[in-house]
Amino acid sequence: MITCFIRYHIDPTKKAEFEHYARNWGKAIPRCGANLIGYFSPHEGSSTLAYGVYSLDSLAAYEAYRQRLSEDPLGRENYEFAQREKFLLREDRTFLRLVSGPHAGVVRP
Repeated sequence: MITCFIRYHIDPTKKAEFEHYARNWGKAIPRCGANLIGYFSPHEGSSTLAYGVYSLDSLAAYEAYRQRLSEDPLGRENYEFAQREKFLLREDRTFLRLVSGPHAGVVRP
């Protein structure tokens, strides 16, 4: 299992647009095969950092998921919405593997 952490740098004057975007992913991501943990919008502290987190079985599963997401009507609409509204200033993806217990299961070296 891998978890994708997406760190977004957003325009702080367009927080509502980011939240709309996040709610759309809340529908499209699970439908396209990823286990959505959630999208997180700024609340206190930084007004420009937001996060999206979801898990998949492998990088190969991620590639198949991305293809399905690009073909999904709401996925396409959400990509276009972000391009049009320009609230995403930067987007960084990191893939991590859970290694701590007790919820990590058996850890393999």
